[in-house]
Formats: sequence, C-alpha cells, structure tokens
Amino acid sequence: MSMLPANTFKRALREGRPQIGLWSTIPSPFVCEMIGGAGYDWVLLDTEHTPTDVPLMLGQLQAVAAALPAPGALPVHAVVRPACNDAVLIKRYLDLGAQSLLLPFVQNAQQARDAMRYAPQGMRGMGGSTRAANFGRTADYVARAADELCLLVQVETAEALEQIEAIAAVDGVDGIFIGPADLSASLGYPGQARHPVVNRAIDQAIARIRACGKAPGILMVDEARARECLELGAQFVAVALDTLLLRDGLDAAAARFRKRPLAANPPGPATTAGSY
Repeated sequence: MSMLPANTFKRALREGRPQIGLWSTIPSPFVCEMIGGAGYDWVLLDTEHTPTDVPLMLGQLQAVAAALPAPGALPVHAVVRPACNDAVLIKRYLDLGAQSLLLPFVQNAQQARDAMRYAPQGMRGMGGSTRAANFGRTADYVARAADELCLLVQVETAEALEQIEAIAAVDGVDGIFIGPADLSASLGYPGQARHPVVNRAIDQAIARIRACGKAPGILMVDEARARECLELGAQFVAVALDTLLLRDGLDAAAARFRKRPLAANPPGPATTAGSY
C-alpha cells in the first residue's frame, strides 16, 4: 500500500464540491495551527506578499498537519503560494511536502506544469529523501507524485484573461484563480476591486473557466460578493484573511474602550492579580 497522502482538496475540485478557505499572511506556525482547527476546507499559505521563506514554510506546513480539525470537519488542506512562478521555488515547496501550489502571475501555464512533474513529462529535479517522500520511505513517490499534486494558476491581468481557454487547456492545470486586486489595476481601476467593470470581468472569467472544465477560484472577503461568486460557480473561495481578522478585532476592542474613558484610579501598590 502506498504511503502517499491523498490530496482531498484536488479530489473535491474534480468532483465539483465548493471549498471554503482562509488566506493566511501571518508567518507563524502557531497561527497556522490555530487556523487549521477552525473548520476551513483549505488555507492559503502566502509567501508572495509576506516575509515567509522556504525554511519557515516547513514549520507552517507541519503546524497545519498537526492541527486538530473542528468537530465534523476534515483536516484543512494547505495550499502554498510561492513568491513567483519559478521552477526552483516550486521544486523546494514540493519537496517540503506541499501538494497544492497557487502560482502567481502566470503567463505560461505550460512552464508551470512542467515544473510540477518529473522527467520525462517535466523538469522537476529529483530528490530521493525529501519530506514529501517521507524521507525516502514512500517507495512509489516518484511514480505517483503527480497524481496527488494540484496546480492552481493565477490570472490577474487583462492579457491573462484573454488566455483563459489556452491556460485551461494545459494538461495538469487543476484550477484557475482570479486575482481581483491586480486585475483591477490591470483593467485601469487600481484599488477598486469591486468596480462594476472588474466585477463583470470576474463573473465572465468564472463562467469561462467552468466551461473549460476547470475549477475557478478567488479571494473575496466581502461575504455577499463571496456568496455571489460561489453561486456563479467558483469552487475554491477564500472568504477571510487572517491579518484582517486580527486587525479588525484589535481595532474594535480598542475603539470600545476609547468611547468610554476609564475612571481615574489613584496611585496605589502594584498588584499582580489577573496577571498572565
């Protein structure tokens, strides 16, 4: 029996089941383990817009794997976004054990696919005792790795939108992610990811990706719009971002106490009661 873990996220996309995720930009294994127990289907571990590097990602992946799932939920699936569509970075994250990658700013999906596969189908370098192969204990890893790898590519420019059908036609591409922020800038509306022109382009892109038989994905923290995207057929949707959840909670707590000034307390002996 093979020891290669099944990619439940990839199977869900192929079966057309929506996957609800969280976008994680806090470079902390501690936070990753906490997220892993929240009940999301997947978590995006970002390295494009965060300080996370390859060694730190190892700790984050280990933390996600160690998390106890919420009651009634499956273990959360980690999707890693490399800093760029680079064959060396792809190889390193795959060797760490990441089974699903989201590659940013893809203009050449063929190159992305080749970097995910060993020769002769691709150009991924061989490593005999990687964590992905359980340090060499998974004897059939090289033969079966591609079966459990999920390749997601980002379409985030007006030019890339025109290439959706060509990108979707590349064997090995499992899903196409629409990047609203960069797409809004490319369409001439920087910082206006909810502009009607951008919304219309996203709606059309979701329909085109589905028509090609591939899974559409998006990050959308506006709940109403996220639900719209799911109704339109988006299959992997990140509905929250850990940095924003923390920021908003911090700001709200501070604001509640600023509105009602605390009564002045006379000086007195220091106390440790309630200390942590």
